[in-house]
Amino acid sequence: MNFVFLLTGLALVFLIGWLISSDRKHIRFASIGRLFVLQLIISFICLNTSGGIKALKGISGFFNWLMQQAAGGVDFVFGGLMIKPGGSVFFLNVLMPIVFISALVGILNYIKVLPFIIKWTGWAINKVSEMGELESYFAVSTAILGQPEVFLTVKEQIPKLTEQRLYTICASAMSAVSAAMLASYMKMVPGKFVVVAVFLNILSALIISCIVNPYVPQKNDQLVQVKKGNQEPFFQVLGNYIIDGFQLAITVGAMLIGFVALVTFLNNTFLALINVSFTELIGYIFAPIAFLMGVPQQDIVKAGSLMATKLITNEFVAMGTLHGMAAGLSAKANAIISAYLVSFANFGTVGIITGSIKSISAKQGGYVAKFSLKLLLGATLASILTGTIVGMYF
Repeated sequence: MNFVFLLTGLALVFLIGWLISSDRKHIRFASIGRLFVLQLIISFICLNTSGGIKALKGISGFFNWLMQQAAGGVDFVFGGLMIKPGGSVFFLNVLMPIVFISALVGILNYIKVLPFIIKWTGWAINKVSEMGELESYFAVSTAILGQPEVFLTVKEQIPKLTEQRLYTICASAMSAVSAAMLASYMKMVPGKFVVVAVFLNILSALIISCIVNPYVPQKNDQLVQVKKGNQEPFFQVLGNYIIDGFQLAITVGAMLIGFVALVTFLNNTFLALINVSFTELIGYIFAPIAFLMGVPQQDIVKAGSLMATKLITNEFVAMGTLHGMAAGLSAKANAIISAYLVSFANFGTVGIITGSIKSISAKQGGYVAKFSLKLLLGATLASILTGTIVGMYF
């Protein structure tokens, strides 16, 4: 039965991708096949072998340990506001640690660890996918550095990119999540699904681009390097990353206040008018998609509601909702929806990406604005593909 739902999920992704494809005659089936096989290998090792499960547990444990270290700085500043285990102040316990994780990312970038990982992982992915060195580099770097910062690493290339190549890197930016966010995600959904989704999403974005936006990359592409952090003094770089992390936490917090309040308003309004909440209503709309992904029938409305919530608001709102209802969902539904939620595919991110590109090149920003809805749909298909693959093992 799991294999059947794998096929239905894949069929759904391919059908929608084919319908919106810019060049249906030249869909890159060979690259899709190689990338999909790599996804199956990664997911099998991570979720179905003792070594992989142990490794995921270790990674999750490491990020939990980082959150504990971050609590030292948060507690120093906010004092007695830190809540004991069992309680929760979302801003302090989930968002403020982003500042510490961002600082670590800055240090690893400064001492050339991240550039090394990005360069050679991108090189390996390009050998498998033949998508182009720039595209493969960007798919990896956006999963580590996040956006909008990642666009600065290719700002010299962005004005020269064709619309097709621009679509691919923007789709990767929407499908990935930054390393600074991982520990915060793991406070709301099981860490193993966060880690697996990060790996799979890199490949899912490239697969969708092979369907929606097929093209043959230029042979003379040069692999782009991450900007050298140590061109500036160490503590200046570290301070910049800390400030960036704090601004990110504040931005996410502000968005959560607005979006959660808006969803609450809509739920109460719909309940008063038609005795059905807004989230339940949109859950019915997305329920068929959840079913084709493999979500058990009794959970498809709740899963569909979470999928729609993420699309309309953001992944934090949906993860917070999932955290409260996870006990009432089956293990398979939890696995699928947890993996699905680990990406930036939502309406707000479209605006962030468009603004980031426009700040570098007004012309290219106009192109991104033109295909923004297609970009959002492609990134959502990548999340569906990732969730479908994860669900096969439960």
